[in-house]
Amino acid sequence: MKPWIYPLLVVIGAACYGILSTIIKLANNDGFTASEAVTGQYYTGFLLALIIYIFTRRGIPTIRGSFPVLLAGVLTAITGTMYGKSVEYMPASLAVVLLFQFTWIGMLYECVATRRLPKKSEVVSLVFLFGGTILAAGLIDADISGIPWQGWAWGLAAAFSFAAFVMANQKPVAGMDIITRLFLMSFYATIAITFLQSPEIVWNGKLSEGLWLYGAILGVFGIVLPIFLFSVGVPKVGVGMSSILSAAELPVAIIASMLLLGERLTPLQFVGIFLVLFGMTLPAMLQRYSLKTRRRLSKSVS
Repeated sequence: MKPWIYPLLVVIGAACYGILSTIIKLANNDGFTASEAVTGQYYTGFLLALIIYIFTRRGIPTIRGSFPVLLAGVLTAITGTMYGKSVEYMPASLAVVLLFQFTWIGMLYECVATRRLPKKSEVVSLVFLFGGTILAAGLIDADISGIPWQGWAWGLAAAFSFAAFVMANQKPVAGMDIITRLFLMSFYATIAITFLQSPEIVWNGKLSEGLWLYGAILGVFGIVLPIFLFSVGVPKVGVGMSSILSAAELPVAIIASMLLLGERLTPLQFVGIFLVLFGMTLPAMLQRYSLKTRRRLSKSVS
């Protein structure tokens, strides 16, 4: 594939995550808890991954050397649990802002792992992302004093967990293709979610009451698509740049909450979304400008 495809896959994967908080809120409005919606997400996601594996692969997948996949699966389950908890305490748009802090957390993880300082372009990009986040979330003119501390704690914990998931997901496993990775990761995540959330939805009738629909939507956009797209894109792009590109999640979340939940989009939020998108593309633009400059200098010297 062409090099620009991999960043695009990361952006699309992040955009898939952007609609999750809104779908969970819709499930809440229909009488289901966030825990039930998240459980339905992982169970349905695993079922879809199993169907894809059966129709495209043969035999039982080997789990030798699959610890990075196990770790990524558990981390995505932990992230989904914490994110669902945060949505219970605060508006969907604010919950996604807290989750959005994984951008600088992921950059921090990579800098520590590779023992390097952030690049100037990355720092400038994060400044735009942070400023855009504040505006896009409507925090300038919003009253957030009544939000319980549990909401803030769960949201930030989800951000640290999601950044760790992105980092774990970049680890390749020799001899394991993307479909097998999707199947195993969703399997491990489902095992973890069984202990963390509400496995009783399988036998208490909630699925037949309409939870299956929310689970199917969440399973596609919260498990199958992002895990597949991240598994392809993140190893090629890197954790730091993937964290920046994943900022696409925020504009999608804001727009989804506006369209589906009726939340108001103010002019400041519109400016914030623009700043987030600009911050996402800034490193690529600077890199392209630097490359053109070096080419012109090399031609002038020769």
